[in-house]
Amino acid sequence: MIILKSPEEIERMARACRIVAEALKTLEEMVKPGISTRDIERVVEKIMAVKGAIPAFKGYRNYPSNVCTSLNEQVVHGIPSGRVLNEGDIISIDLGAYLDGFYGDAAVTLPVGRITPLAERLIEVTKAALRIGIEKARPGNRVSDISYAIQEHVELNGFAVVRSFVGHGIGRSLHEEPQVPNFGEPGHGPRLREGMTLAIEPMVNAGSYEVMVLDDGWTAVTADGSLSAHWEHTVAITKKEARILTKLE
Repeated sequence: MIILKSPEEIERMARACRIVAEALKTLEEMVKPGISTRDIERVVEKIMAVKGAIPAFKGYRNYPSNVCTSLNEQVVHGIPSGRVLNEGDIISIDLGAYLDGFYGDAAVTLPVGRITPLAERLIEVTKAALRIGIEKARPGNRVSDISYAIQEHVELNGFAVVRSFVGHGIGRSLHEEPQVPNFGEPGHGPRLREGMTLAIEPMVNAGSYEVMVLDDGWTAVTADGSLSAHWEHTVAITKKEARILTKLE
């Protein structure tokens, strides 16, 4: 069942989303060669405590950490560890917060120092695919109009969208209906309506779209070892267009 939110509920949700956006901005400024993914974990924990929010991911289906940190060929759900970031790496940081009964969820992929032209283009194409998908998130369209727009942009640029993981509805639960795939033909799925809240999140591989999950049960990596990028925003469908809740003004 798709749960529509009232304007008041969306404003409450926006507060959780703003904490996510502020935390990601802080992490963007600290990502550099020499820090570890555990350093990122500690900073997220402190930010959430100061803001009075609960990290959305820790304990969710027994996930062990406050944040997901996925490096290079890791697609999503990378568990923070003592791994040190090196010049030329790329890191996807996926973060959620729970505040006042509602969730916010967003992700970015960041360069670690100087990166290759391929890595730079992968990040930019994935970020643009998110923007293009959000442009389709307006009343009257269908969910797969978002999906098709993302896939078309990604594949026109020579990359592949991951199919094993998808975006989702979000609100009082971290994952709600509907699912929002990053691939598919337009004109299918639920019709978008004012009050729907979605986490739109293209995951894009430089090689094949195929992935596999490591023995830790969480970390998904590209099957062919190619680089992967991930961008995500939580949005609310309004009368005319999508309002991005996890974007700092």
